[in-house]
Amino acid sequence: PHFQLFVVNTPHTPQFNMAHMGGSPRFSVYVGNIPYQTTEDDLGHFFSQAGHVTNVRLVIDRETGRPKGFGFCEFADEASAQSAISQFNGVAFNGRSLRVNMANR
Repeated sequence: PHFQLFVVNTPHTPQFNMAHMGGSPRFSVYVGNIPYQTTEDDLGHFFSQAGHVTNVRLVIDRETGRPKGFGFCEFADEASAQSAISQFNGVAFNGRSLRVNMANR
């Protein structure tokens, strides 16, 4: 899988880096209660169990440079996004119970 990454202050080149294909529909899910040490690669690999992940973005606090504990995962199709919600909402991930639902547009 390949993910488009939006990372602040990374010391290395991300393993996954693919620009999103312009014009394609985006099926994005909100992911909350993410452990702070989680990387976009970690989250992308986890969510790829539900379907083809096209993009992962962890939200970073501009002032501290630290993750805020939530982010977004985009899928190639709506069925995969729905599958992620039903499979992973409330599921433990690295010690925390994830909140997963459709992202507001």
